[in-house]
Amino acid sequence: MDWNNIQNFSSNIVFGILLFAMIIYWLNLFFFNWTNKLSKIGQISSIMANILLFFILCSRWIVAGYFPLSNLYESLLFLTWTLLTIYLYIEFKTKSKLMGAILIPVALLISGFANLTLSPEMQKSSPLVPALQSNWLMMHVSMMMLSYATLIMGSLLCILFLVISNYEDVDLQLIDDSYLPLYNVMLDYYETKFFSPSDEVSELGKLKLLHSLDNWSYRIIGLGFPFLTIGIIAGGVWANEAWGSYWSWDPKETWALITWIIFATYLHSRITKGWEGKKTAILGALGFFVIWVCYLGVNFLGKGLHSYGWLS
Repeated sequence: MDWNNIQNFSSNIVFGILLFAMIIYWLNLFFFNWTNKLSKIGQISSIMANILLFFILCSRWIVAGYFPLSNLYESLLFLTWTLLTIYLYIEFKTKSKLMGAILIPVALLISGFANLTLSPEMQKSSPLVPALQSNWLMMHVSMMMLSYATLIMGSLLCILFLVISNYEDVDLQLIDDSYLPLYNVMLDYYETKFFSPSDEVSELGKLKLLHSLDNWSYRIIGLGFPFLTIGIIAGGVWANEAWGSYWSWDPKETWALITWIIFATYLHSRITKGWEGKKTAILGALGFFVIWVCYLGVNFLGKGLHSYGWLS
């Protein structure tokens, strides 16, 4: 039994399922005004993709004998699985289909990059290089992937906030109900936007949506930041064990620090300065691009201590 072929075939199926789920979510969002049956189909499709990804990761773990985070392909699969898991949990808690409409396209792009861009050789499991033969592999890399997935979600909501607000300052203090579910505010906004003759009612729906997006982006980024902090600390301990130094200003380490500073600034400005809305959304949106530079950009340069096991 060729497990590589089985895993690659399963990964291609995941790509197809995610493409189908994205189409369903977008149709539901833009044309059918949140029809429950359609949204349920999209959710079930996402769950199926998540289960398949879990099977792929577990099978690689069992067959190769190590946690499947040793190369770029495996980390992309793990990031996709983590994104889907967190999004499904939040969707279950908030009853919001907005998360799926935003997150599924990102998961689809990651899956497509892993399956269609990387060569078959890069997709195969390979023996670990000496520096990766450590128990810190699971701790450090899994924490970093969890932080990337969570912070990407929060940053996407910041970008959506800027798009819907047309990059204008909005007084969110007019809305007091900060725990209004995203599903309700999206429903209110689209119903008032397309079916209400009153511009004032439509603006109120938009304001509720922006307030909810601002609130959820804050909470999600607040969840991802501790993961990032733990991941960086674990990486420093692992680096000292492998290379004899906690910090060497490797490009990956430098960009991880930049990512940490941006999201620390985001949280600091909200907690101590009371910032919200456009100002913090800009910081969150900037963080989205910095994460991708940290995760993929520096690896494509092929330089530094983190270049092995990713791109050769």
